[in-house]
Amino acid sequence: MAASLSFQKYEGLGNDFIVVETRDVGLVSRGRASQLCDRHFGVGGDGVLMVLPPEAPQADARMVVINSDGSVPEMCGNGVRCVAVHVARLRGLRSGVVQIETGAGLRACAVEDAAGEGMVAVDMGIVRVGETREVDVEGERAFVTLADVGNPHAVAFGTFRRDDVERLGSRVAIHPAFPGGINVEFARVKSDEIDLVVWERGVGITLACGTGACATAAVACAKGYASQGVPIAVRVPGGVLQVTVAKDGQTTMRGPARHVFSGTTSVGLTET
Repeated sequence: MAASLSFQKYEGLGNDFIVVETRDVGLVSRGRASQLCDRHFGVGGDGVLMVLPPEAPQADARMVVINSDGSVPEMCGNGVRCVAVHVARLRGLRSGVVQIETGAGLRACAVEDAAGEGMVAVDMGIVRVGETREVDVEGERAFVTLADVGNPHAVAFGTFRRDDVERLGSRVAIHPAFPGGINVEFARVKSDEIDLVVWERGVGITLACGTGACATAAVACAKGYASQGVPIAVRVPGGVLQVTVAKDGQTTMRGPARHVFSGTTSVGLTET
């Protein structure tokens, strides 16, 4: 029988992950990731973050994300902060930059951890804002603006109730207009503050979504709802992320990452 799996549990504003450091990208399959993320019969989490040796020479580590449903997204903003803190602490780095390789490219993460605060400012690259589309959801019209943060997003502005997010988010995320699936943001802007709830592709409603916060801030700036070049407070259910969008779309996200506990588990070892 295979040895039990060692892991670290991290969270970024309530978006929680099982972090596994390994040299073997096949150590955690999609099926096993779903079992590990089960909140009743597994460890519990929104996803698994595999921390692997880098392929890019300038990177410190490579991150592979597996969502709780077994899907593999290109990027995870809260996840990359967790991995950055994990890698920095392994190296004894309390203040400085670590380079994390992701499916959306290299991300420079400035870690502030002198007192164990685990704050990370991530260079998220240029967020590309696309067209606004009208999507038919079982006879109901939804207007969303597309954005690319290395992964796809559809941002809707207005006033939304929880049941609106559940109903529309679950359907827009898998709408035929978006063959690969899409993350869906429900936002309300107040000056340079944004209240945000995200339906994450492959997960559902989460307490926070880093790429979703960046996508929403970039779209808000493009539409003139928020100011470029200044930190925008994006309030998600789990807390606040600070997102700054430059005139050219270059975007920085700053927020916390916290180590919760360490453990070992045999979940998924009998998977075939």
